[in-house]
Amino acid sequence: MRKSKLSLFKSTSMLISVVGIIMIVSTIIVVAYVGYSMISAGITNEISSGTQYDELADLKATYSNLSVKFDSIKATYYAGGADDIQKYNDAKLELTRADTAIQNVQSALDANKPSNEVDSRIDHAREQLKAAQDAYDTL
Repeated sequence: MRKSKLSLFKSTSMLISVVGIIMIVSTIIVVAYVGYSMISAGITNEISSGTQYDELADLKATYSNLSVKFDSIKATYYAGGADDIQKYNDAKLELTRADTAIQNVQSALDANKPSNEVDSRIDHAREQLKAAQDAYDTL
């Protein structure tokens, strides 16, 4: 009887030790995975925001060039009649909308918004710049 109790105690102790080791190893694996995921996401966000800053700089350059074009023809339209002034102001309004869209991109980048939201704002700014360019071309 004593031998069987001792044998049962040894096997139970061994089982508890093995289960404890398995739990410790699995905890280490889970913590390592979560840490790796966080680091990967941080690196990915930094890379995508870098290209987004490049796209913002491109949008600002395009806006600046278009603004110079608008300013160069302003005197011509303001020297004309009321219809010419209205036509110029309508086109200039499209340029102002593009500027607002570009400022929205800048604010999203400054606020560290998710990259998909920044990308959608960049697309919207591109559409607004295209609308402003089309409005300029019709002048």
